[in-house]
Amino acid sequence: MILLDTHIWLWMLHDPNRLSEPVQSAIVLEEPQNGILVSAISVWEIAVKSSLGKLALPLPIDEWYTLAQAHPGIIIEPLNPLDAIASTQLPGDFHKDPADRILIAIARRYDISLLTMDAKILKYPHVQVLS
Repeated sequence: MILLDTHIWLWMLHDPNRLSEPVQSAIVLEEPQNGILVSAISVWEIAVKSSLGKLALPLPIDEWYTLAQAHPGIIIEPLNPLDAIASTQLPGDFHKDPADRILIAIARRYDISLLTMDAKILKYPHVQVLS
């Protein structure tokens, strides 16, 4: 099982050439096992950016989501209150972005890799990452 950062999910769906070889391989490996987690917080991030005009989607957000969540291998991980709590208690020093903090909490709870290109997450030593 793997967890996709929001931008990795968008790239997987719309611009897969931006994904590194290791990320592409991990996705291909997990796809047949329905092992690709996408957090509900990523859906929220995409909806917010789309509503603010900071992200252009090829369809209205509700239609886009219907198709995006049906992509093979994708499981939408609901927001778990324990992840919300854990996101406020991450070890070490990490920035305050709530979405990133929740993604890290999910990856830590499942003990799985978070696929990301986010420099702040990649530098955080308390989560497994794949870039």
